[in-house]
Amino acid sequence: MDGMENTRSGQGPASSTALLALAVLVAFLVPPATAQRSGEMPKELENAGLDERLGAVVPADLIFRNESGKDVRLGRFFDGEHPVLLNLVYHDCPMLCNLVLDGLTGTMAEMRWVPGREFEVVTVSFNASEGPEMASTAKRRALHRLGKPEADAGWHFLTGTQDSIDKLTAAVGFKYEWVEDQKEFAHPAALIFISGERTIARYLYGIDNKPADVRAALVEASNGHVGSALDRVILYCFQYDADKNSYAPHALNLMKLGGLLTMIILGSMLFMFWRRESHTSHRAAAA
Repeated sequence: MDGMENTRSGQGPASSTALLALAVLVAFLVPPATAQRSGEMPKELENAGLDERLGAVVPADLIFRNESGKDVRLGRFFDGEHPVLLNLVYHDCPMLCNLVLDGLTGTMAEMRWVPGREFEVVTVSFNASEGPEMASTAKRRALHRLGKPEADAGWHFLTGTQDSIDKLTAAVGFKYEWVEDQKEFAHPAALIFISGERTIARYLYGIDNKPADVRAALVEASNGHVGSALDRVILYCFQYDADKNSYAPHALNLMKLGGLLTMIILGSMLFMFWRRESHTSHRAAAA
């Protein structure tokens, strides 16, 4: 990799791998806006990262293989209504990808929503040398840890050719780099939320996202098609904050909602007062 420093003398492969993994964790557990302000980027990650493509459309005609070895079009996972949670990993990753999958699994285990019901999950390997066998093993492990057997039909593990991988990663702005010294990839850790019409709606960074943030991102990606009325109210009051990599209260919308609720309460009180006075007048007239 261009610009990559050789391993220092006295450090073995295990030490180099640990340093690279630490650099990846530091870089991608910090929200991108914070990382950009710091002006510091490990050399191992100069060609790896995420260029957010919010509003871009993911191509439907890309061909991948599912965990059973069958060819599938990427577009089959988008029904026009339910959102899709996409994450890009590779199964031979010594550290970060396992943490990403474990973090996602733990988050979904805490949610009432289930893949295949309210949303779809598509996990794609960006290592073209990996095949359905590795994807199948990873899926069995993830579903066992998730503890929701019904998610089997809604969590898809895909592998593919380099051409399909390149087109997908380019579409979502996912940049990764092979590090020859460590014999592994440098890559970001993020969840990508895509609408049922294949439009990229949100990115969440890191390996341990809060269930409330994931749910809000899914509601946002679905344009309110999934979730309750309360979810839509919460999404109105809480908007994504890139600095915090989370959904934070939106002061103006909270004020608007507070004003609306105040008007409703006052209107209800005035209506009840008017009805009471009206009944009192009718009783007096009858007497």
